[in-house]
Amino acid sequence: MKIKLTSLYVDDQTKALRFYTEVLGFAKKTDFSQGPYRWLTVVSPEDPDGTELQLALNNNSAAKAYQQAMSQQSQPAAMFFTDDVKADYERIKARGAEFTMPPTDVTASIITMLNDTCGNLIQLTQLKQYSR
Repeated sequence: MKIKLTSLYVDDQTKALRFYTEVLGFAKKTDFSQGPYRWLTVVSPEDPDGTELQLALNNNSAAKAYQQAMSQQSQPAAMFFTDDVKADYERIKARGAEFTMPPTDVTASIITMLNDTCGNLIQLTQLKQYSR
């Protein structure tokens, strides 16, 4: 068994696509519509056949309540891993992203947090390497 797809609620799919591709650097994988429904996914360009992130429209009350509660509690809706969080912080900040936390050392990693402009906080994480 493996994870092939996970969903993230967004308040505007067009805005989300721009943010996740142009600012974060993901690649659009799937984008099709049927009536008012739009199926939209992005992937890491480093693993184009890997796990897809669905940018799902936040159009029901349960999804909106969950998304708002997570944001109000400063909880990330998603965590992405990187080999160099400080370099990604600088690259993404230069593309206009709003960070709510600069790169910060925590127990076993370095993390930073940013606003995705679509109702979510996103955490970037770099795991620290320890020698034994």
